[in-house]
Amino acid sequence: MPVMSFSIPRTIYYGDGALEKLATLKGRKAALVTGGSSMKRLGFLDRAAALLQKADIESIVIDGVEPNPSVKTVWRGAAAMQEFNPDWIIGIGGGSAIDAAKVMWCFYEHPQLTFADILAVGSMPPLRTKACFAAIPSTSGTASEITAFSVITDTDTHIKYPIVAADMVPDVAILDPALPTCMPKDVTANTGMDVMCHAVEAVASIAATSFTDPYAVEAIRLVMGNLVTAYEQPKDKEARTNMHIASSLAGMAFTNASLGLVHSLAHKIGGEFGVTHGLANAILLPTVIAYNRQFTDKYARVEKTLGITDLGETIRGLNHRLGIPETFHACTEVMIPEAEFEAVLQRMSEHALADPCTLTNPGHPTVQDVRQLYQHAYYG
Repeated sequence: MPVMSFSIPRTIYYGDGALEKLATLKGRKAALVTGGSSMKRLGFLDRAAALLQKADIESIVIDGVEPNPSVKTVWRGAAAMQEFNPDWIIGIGGGSAIDAAKVMWCFYEHPQLTFADILAVGSMPPLRTKACFAAIPSTSGTASEITAFSVITDTDTHIKYPIVAADMVPDVAILDPALPTCMPKDVTANTGMDVMCHAVEAVASIAATSFTDPYAVEAIRLVMGNLVTAYEQPKDKEARTNMHIASSLAGMAFTNASLGLVHSLAHKIGGEFGVTHGLANAILLPTVIAYNRQFTDKYARVEKTLGITDLGETIRGLNHRLGIPETFHACTEVMIPEAEFEAVLQRMSEHALADPCTLTNPGHPTVQDVRQLYQHAYYG
């Protein structure tokens, strides 16, 4: 076996009141990076700033990060950081805010770089020459607070780019269940299935190891046991805490084992049509599981461990209970007309095959395989 590594944040605070740990940070200045208005409206942004002030840390807010964070937003945030000169960068909100904050951090520390310079896996230069990074998720889904991944969209080409760099694993992750209790039901469903997808893809990854599998399998178990409760009873603190933990466990697994075709396909159809990432993953996951079974016995091992008959059908059933459509054609969140889907199908398939996540998928898929997977997920 070649020499491998396993990386997670140095410190993870979790449970009721975990947000209060912001008051224990040591530093002078912090840039809080967030999305739309929810963290402000719900009082979490002001609370974070107050806790930082308690630690004698001056802060600014960089907001307006889109659901699919763009290269332009990253540059805007990096410019604000260069002017303010923080020694802490804090992503607070959904995974998009944390993803954007990570790449802002890179360009804050290395302003001479272009976006193209960091696209190759491992090409990002070392971080922490100017600042450390803390992540506070409001959703239990992307696990960006745990991972070495960020997904940024080039709005000119409509392509989502997964950025992978070990240095982007945050220094501190703060998992406070008070934040996700405020999520709308559809966000709970979509981000929760993103957790499931992370865990399932990490299990099947050809880079999976004995270090990563236990985290992934436990995450699958926690999602199966808690997501519907969190969806139907949004204020259930136990379910919310368990989903936050599941998200981070899945993140620990996939940041070390990587992912697979579900994410490759989701990145491209999301970039083309704006489909929410977790929703795209949920629709694609059963189809890709069925395809990958010919190359791996890992799904069968998960089924035996968790006492379920068919992982793909279990996920279909979970999608149904969460109101997630079976196909992209039936999707009402973003309407994808058939003619538009067929017009970009070949290009999407080629780009998905070239996505870095495809490298660790079982088997050796072709462009034609990817086309057929897209068609199955679109038409049923």
